[in-house]
Amino acid sequence: MSVDGWNTVLVLGGIRSGKSEFAESLVADAPVVRYVATAPEGDPEDTEWASRLATHRSRRPGSWTTEETAGEPRRLADVLESAEPNETLLVDDLGGWVTVLLDPEHQPADDVATIAELAEAIRTCSARVVVVSPEVGLSLVPTTPLGRAFTDALGAANRAVADACDAVVLVVAGQPAWLKPTAALAAAPTVSASARSVPPSTSQATAQDASRTDASRAGTHRAGTSLLDGEPTPEVQLPDVLTHTPPVAPNQEPGNPWAAPTMALPMVATGLVIQPGMELPMPDDYAGPQAVDRLATLDVPGAGLGVLDRVVGFAAATQGTSTPVAWGSVRVLLLNGDHAGGASAGTVAGESARRAAQARAGRGALARLAAESGASLQVVDTPVSAPMETQPALAGEQVESALRYGWRLAEQAADAGVQLLVLGACGAGTEAAAAAVLAATAGAEPPAVLGRVITDSGEIDDAAWMVRCAAVRDALHRTRRSPRAAKDVLAELGGGDVAVATGVLLGATARRVPVLLDGPVGLAAGMVSRDLAGQARHWCLLADHGGHPAVRLAADVLGLTPLLDLRLDLGEGANALVALPLLRSVLALAAALPVHPSLAGDADRADEPQTDPEYAEPDDSEPDYARPAYTGPDYTDPEFTEPEPAGPGPTRTETDEQPASGWRAG
Repeated sequence: MSVDGWNTVLVLGGIRSGKSEFAESLVADAPVVRYVATAPEGDPEDTEWASRLATHRSRRPGSWTTEETAGEPRRLADVLESAEPNETLLVDDLGGWVTVLLDPEHQPADDVATIAELAEAIRTCSARVVVVSPEVGLSLVPTTPLGRAFTDALGAANRAVADACDAVVLVVAGQPAWLKPTAALAAAPTVSASARSVPPSTSQATAQDASRTDASRAGTHRAGTSLLDGEPTPEVQLPDVLTHTPPVAPNQEPGNPWAAPTMALPMVATGLVIQPGMELPMPDDYAGPQAVDRLATLDVPGAGLGVLDRVVGFAAATQGTSTPVAWGSVRVLLLNGDHAGGASAGTVAGESARRAAQARAGRGALARLAAESGASLQVVDTPVSAPMETQPALAGEQVESALRYGWRLAEQAADAGVQLLVLGACGAGTEAAAAAVLAATAGAEPPAVLGRVITDSGEIDDAAWMVRCAAVRDALHRTRRSPRAAKDVLAELGGGDVAVATGVLLGATARRVPVLLDGPVGLAAGMVSRDLAGQARHWCLLADHGGHPAVRLAADVLGLTPLLDLRLDLGEGANALVALPLLRSVLALAAALPVHPSLAGDADRADEPQTDPEYAEPDDSEPDYARPAYTGPDYTDPEFTEPEPAGPGPTRTETDEQPASGWRAG
């Protein structure tokens, strides 16, 4: 959502003020939006009302889903309460909701209690919510009892929802004026969109303080009152992705590279511009080699850590220190987005949705491995990709939104103190999409990089494999004259999950968060990210290739050597979690082991007994009689032999001492 830092937003405005269009722009970059329609269909003969509804429907992208609540107003609160944290809801609008609420068919009803339930559902909703509502009190008081009842009920609903929402904006003649928050934006612009920025108690206290003093009213409601007193309205900009210094994580000293700010990136009014050639940070070139050299000095028996010394070098480079620590906070991002057409041949319908729901519920291999590793698991719904053999998988606008959405996921993880991201996917047809991306970016042959299709019963489905190969072949033939730029490849072939994964890699690179890749989607995203920011691949680590030919080829092109060869096939993300405890153990061992005693300095041997090098303690084991009793001037040490002169000297005689062998001088 373009309003970064706020979970719920109320958009107010008059009739034809542009409030709905503005609300739709707030969620335009979300890959999946659930549009909650509250207005009734109306009289079938009212063509003007039907035209209004048709105009609203025509503006909704094809990736959005629509849910009708006009039949029962109370169900709107149920929809909000059941929303998932990764969802985005657009409720349009409260005027239609109040109209149905006051309908005689729903009476008698406790309108006040229903409005209170709605406000509480918005306040506790874990999803991102944008609510649209017409503002009342800007025209004459209605002359009919029903009209006055409508304005009273809508006014009460607006006040209750505004108090529950994190942000409120009034749209006048198409121009937004932010009513809430105002000063809070300048004070705390770095709060993640996944957290509740303004608790209910804080917003209520702010409203109470504003009603007590004139100064508070002027400061809190200046944006609203300036429309009446003629003063210019201060415009508050809420960027999509904030470039800021994240908070210091627990047990982390200031100045640590994990807390380094995002580099300056191009921004426009709608948010971050993701474009080719971005200059993102690189890992520390010196810390990695220094950490590997340090391993040779540790008290490690045998040959040491073997190939796992690369883990220590990678962690040192990404942490900016020669003594890296094991990753404490780990988050798994499971991307769930299907590919239509032949790419998903051989896949059981609804299987990916079942696995995503299983992961959300904490069941299945991935969720259990994440729990064992102490890693958090976030299931991310991505746009459904169209059949790539007949049309582009995504529209250009969807690609931009998916890239920004993935970037924001990485930003949220960094703000939460996550030290390592694990990237996986569970959508249908992901292998074929990755094969198409590899064919377009690395010149690979689709049959060579497309893995075999395994059915639920464990059998190989060659017919489905051939259908997938044909789909990739037809897609490449369709796009043979299309550009091969990063965004073009994502739009034509990659689809929603690869686009979001690319955004995650770019956002993680900008925030200096390493990524543990697992599966074709992450590697395909790595191939695409080269054109956008070549630094991204240096922040990636591949634990195991999993037996996927596409992963092997992409890893070779990207220069990523798999650490292990377990050939696990537990699903994307699960293979990496199996290896994570081993990687953590290696880092913990490298950080805790002392230096080998033979290489320790004087300070390390301070506790050892000290001896005078010029004094030797007598050996008490030798008998006393063996020691010479006389040490006068003529005494010679038996262990000392005077060297013979180099020049001519006295001749040896037969009386001289002879060798024991009986040799005599001639």
